[in-house]
Amino acid sequence: MDKIKNQIGVGTANISNRAKEYVNDVLNSGRLSYGKYLKKFEEEFAREHEKKYAVMMNSGTSALRLALACLKEKYNWGPETEIILPAVTFIADFNVIIDQGFKPVFVDVDSLSYNIDPKKIVEKITPNTKAIMAIHLFGQPADMDPIMDICNKYNLKVIEDSCETMFVPYKGKKVGSFGDISCFSTYMAHLLTSGVGGLALTNNEEYAVILRSLMNHGRDSIYLSIDDDKGLSKQDLSKVVLNRFSFVRPGYSFRVTEMEGALALAQFEERQDILDGRADCAGYYISQLAQFEDYIQLPRSVPNIGHAYMMFPIVIKDARISKKDLVLFLEEHNIETRDMLPLVNQPVIIKQFGSIEDQYPVAKWINNNGFYIGSHEKITQEEREYVIAVFKEFFINIK
Repeated sequence: MDKIKNQIGVGTANISNRAKEYVNDVLNSGRLSYGKYLKKFEEEFAREHEKKYAVMMNSGTSALRLALACLKEKYNWGPETEIILPAVTFIADFNVIIDQGFKPVFVDVDSLSYNIDPKKIVEKITPNTKAIMAIHLFGQPADMDPIMDICNKYNLKVIEDSCETMFVPYKGKKVGSFGDISCFSTYMAHLLTSGVGGLALTNNEEYAVILRSLMNHGRDSIYLSIDDDKGLSKQDLSKVVLNRFSFVRPGYSFRVTEMEGALALAQFEERQDILDGRADCAGYYISQLAQFEDYIQLPRSVPNIGHAYMMFPIVIKDARISKKDLVLFLEEHNIETRDMLPLVNQPVIIKQFGSIEDQYPVAKWINNNGFYIGSHEKITQEEREYVIAVFKEFFINIK
């Protein structure tokens, strides 16, 4: 088998003619700050996820950080505050909790979905618990019904991290429609890619005002866009002019430009093609790799629960197979891999909390045996067949 020349990556940049048209329109307009493309993308994205308000900013991590900062301000959460999160997720979820001065509380994950295990949440709740981060990993929704039941019973806020999962149904509702604040990413290799970008969604108008203010240095909400002083009466214009350089809270500079808005809107309008392409790629992999299910665990389909296949996670089940050997074999054959978001074994976690990985056996199993490959819409049929051939070549030597 000849090695393919170009690497089959875990992500792609899907820059269509429509996206180029929108970006060129922005460049020709001479306006790079918040304008019609960002506004329309926010409105359409919020509507798609059954939310009233969306605020686009420079990353999903920023959206998560501002979600916590918003709730911290609104409810006066102190340094004793505990935030529950899964023991398998991207480091950003841990970082934003620490950044706000809170304590992360880890919960082990389900061995099939790799998302937080609702059965293990209640034992971690204390009087200081204020919120659960419900994180939808790898394109598959977390089990939201029991999570919402727990949050309602214990009066906890819900922050949905949907950075890896968007547009996907969970029992008739879209991910991102459950949380008090829901966060998404449009960074490279995500489902929609605008270069940099993220969103925070909510149905709470006060939260939306605080989020947009925090994103803009903590500016008074009377002036958050260069259009906010246009078309006003003399009395209203006076109010804006006198207060548009007023800052009412500590804030951040997390804004994006109209170019990111243009890219994001174009991809949003093409979202079904993107999702269909990913589902087609993942479906082919699953059908062809099923013959090796004694060796590896493949992504699963669950009735009434969708999957965006942002990536294609694989966990080794056979003790005769070394993750290192399989991953290096794939990499040597130009198939890019990534670890399945190990968290509780990271050096920064060990430094702060000690060696805690053994307390989370499912997470440990995934950390030691799990990785993912790409399953995006730009992987050609020839490349898909090549990926399967490489797996076959590896497994044929297992004895």
